[in-house]
Formats: sequence, structure tokens, C-alpha cells
Amino acid sequence: MHNYNMLLRWSFLALLVSEALCFNNPSYLSSSVLSRRVKSFASSSEDEKENPYQDENYPELEFVNYSDPEYAVDQGDEYFDSSGDETDIAIEEMREDRRRRNDEFQFETYFANVVKKGAEYKGEWSVYQTSTFLDSMEDTKIPQIVLLKQPLMVTSSADRFEVESSSSTAAIDQARISHKEVLENNDDLDPKLRAIQEDIIFNKYSPDQVAAKDFRGPKGIMCVGQAYTICQAIPYFKEKEEGPYSEMRTELGIWDDALRLRVKFDYRVKKEDEDLFLKDSTKATPPPLHLKSLAVCREAKGRWPKNSSKQDELVTEEDMMESELLFGIPGAQNGLYDPPPVGSDEQAAQYLSMDLDGGATILFPYCMDQDPEAFNGNGWVTSLDWSPSSQRFQVDRKVKGGSEILGLRTLELSEVQKASAEKYRPRDGGANMRQ
Repeated sequence: MHNYNMLLRWSFLALLVSEALCFNNPSYLSSSVLSRRVKSFASSSEDEKENPYQDENYPELEFVNYSDPEYAVDQGDEYFDSSGDETDIAIEEMREDRRRRNDEFQFETYFANVVKKGAEYKGEWSVYQTSTFLDSMEDTKIPQIVLLKQPLMVTSSADRFEVESSSSTAAIDQARISHKEVLENNDDLDPKLRAIQEDIIFNKYSPDQVAAKDFRGPKGIMCVGQAYTICQAIPYFKEKEEGPYSEMRTELGIWDDALRLRVKFDYRVKKEDEDLFLKDSTKATPPPLHLKSLAVCREAKGRWPKNSSKQDELVTEEDMMESELLFGIPGAQNGLYDPPPVGSDEQAAQYLSMDLDGGATILFPYCMDQDPEAFNGNGWVTSLDWSPSSQRFQVDRKVKGGSEILGLRTLELSEVQKASAEKYRPRDGGANMRQ
């Protein structure tokens, strides 16, 4: 019936076109098509439908009864057949092309702006540990955060290279980025402290080789404006790319000219929770991830950052300003500029907020459930607020819940002039950006 109707339609329209050409009257074509097409496909009986709105100036226009169950003109699938496989394939190809172009934009932006085309950054890393994984401290529900006595002095860089790809010959599909971080040698360092530092450096916060396709969101990698995030996780089941995970490390950062502020979060599953889960993973609830450590990386491109607390004399006003931006008064003014929604009161209780030297504030979960039923599947958010110049930035890393906890829902960046931040501060009590 469907194919027969379509044949009638196109045959009939062809007839109308030929009639119009014969009469050489464009108005004849438009009025005839409207009148006859409605007759052919809208009438449900031989009797004419009474038109209460009939205009005597246009007697040939006919009443269209949209409530007639037989009416099928301009009703979507009945008129334009979009059920064919070829159409679906073509639409998906267009979508994939758009995704690939966004992949390339994200990849190139990250390499050019975040890692400055492989330039070296030198930084002081303030490392914090949680009581959750310290044998010397009691494991309390809300962990205590302990700052290591001595910061890490680290040189960071990135390399871009090409690999062979069997699935594509496009240059962007063969491009990769790898990160490199080298700990400065300190022979006087306590061996226990050195072991902690080396553990921070050894564990990766991104894949060994970052590809353009990794910026789509499921891998937890993305950049927006002057902010970015990267992520790496170790799944319990190697054959699956999704969770639950035994370890997950995320990084959130903001850059401005030659300065960069990064925060690294290292999450692990407790040993006792892991043992219980692995006894019968098919029935057991996936164990939660607990914060093990975080590192605040204050960096400058090509040199060590200015720090008035360590350098006896800073010569220029620019030196003093840089020291204040990275190591000055702790905390963003009046806390986060736009506090994000964090779920129910019970879920909100699993978050901590910290003020950092250099006028920055972070919000993060110290415990993230991997149970898909926890908090109705609501995800998690990590926020960083920092004002490296006359502008104030807040980046929110929002992820999914359950086994998809690695995947980004959104990476959101708020930017406002620092002097006007209080005037334009959102008053909505915490809301997600409109998509």
C-alpha cells in the first residue's frame, strides 16, 4: 500500500507539471497541485467535505480535514520515506564526519594551547595525601588531608608523533600526544618521601598515547577555552573498556599565557572492598573509589615559577605579581564563583572543598560510588576556580555515574572579569549549563 501510494503521488505530480507547461500558466500549477493533491490523498469518500471557511474568491481551494484518519499528506514517514537503510547510513556518516572534525579541533587546541606544542613547563607540586590510605592515621569516614613537607620540583613536557593506522590514512588519525614528567634529583630527600614522590610521577593521568578520538568524552579527556581535563583508569575486567575501575586518575587545569595551574586527583579502591568484590564480581556491588592523593601543580613555561617565599629578592613587579598569582593568598574570593549542583544531601556529604595558595579553590568528591543505583545514577563533579589575570575562570568536570564514571557528561568553563565577578555571580543555587 505504501509503495503504491508513493507511485500514485509522483505520477500524479508529473501529470500536473505537464498540464501546467501546456497551459503556460504558473498559477495554474500551484492551484491545481494544491486542489488535486488534497483530493487524491485527503478525501475519505466520494462526497465533498463541507468547508466552513470557504472563500468565494478561491472556489477551487478545498477544505483539508486534518482530523480525518485517512489524511496522510505531509505527515512525515507516509510522505517522505526515511526508513531506508541508505538514508540512515548517510545520516550516520554525516554525524561521524562532524565528530571527527571536532576530534581534530580538540586535539590541535590541546597541543597548541595546553602543552604549548611540547614546550617544557617547570613547576612546584604541592602533594596532599589522605588518611584513608595512610597506615599511620585512622581511616575516618571523612578523610584528613595531609600536606607533604617538601614540594616536588618537576619538569613537564609533551611530544607529538605519528603512528601507522590500518583503519585510516588521514594525518589526524595517525597523530598522537604523549606526556613526560621528570622529577628533579634531590639526594638529601628522605627515602620514604622520595618513594611517595616517585609514585606520584610514575602513575599516568592520561593514556600513554593520546589520540584525537580520545577527546570525544567517554575517555574523560576534553578541552574548552583556557581549561582542560585528562583522565586514565584501570578497569577490573581488561576485556571491557568501562568500569568498575580499581584506579582512576584525573587532572583538571587552567592556563594563561606562560602560567599553568593543574590539580591531579588519584582515586583507588580500598583493599578490603576489592577483596570482597573479587570473591564474586557477578553479584557484588562495585566498590567505591576513594581519594588517595592530590597534587597542585603551579608551573611556568620554560622556567621555574616565581615564589617570594623561597626567593630572597624578586626584581620586577611582574615577578611579584606572578608569585602572588601562584603562591599568594589562598582561596578564590568568596569561594567558587558558580557552585555546581552536587546531588542530594547524602551525596553532597561526600565532597570536600579546599582553598589553595594563589587565590584558587577546588571542589571534589573524596569518595565516588561505582554502583549504578547509587544516588539514582547521578554523576560527580570536580571544580577549579582560579584568577590568573584580570579574568576569573571556573572549570567544572562533570562525569557520569556507575560503570561509566570515566566518561564526561560535560566540561564547563565560566569566565568573568575578576573585578565584576561579585556583580555577575550566579544566584540560581547551582545549576547545570544548558545544552
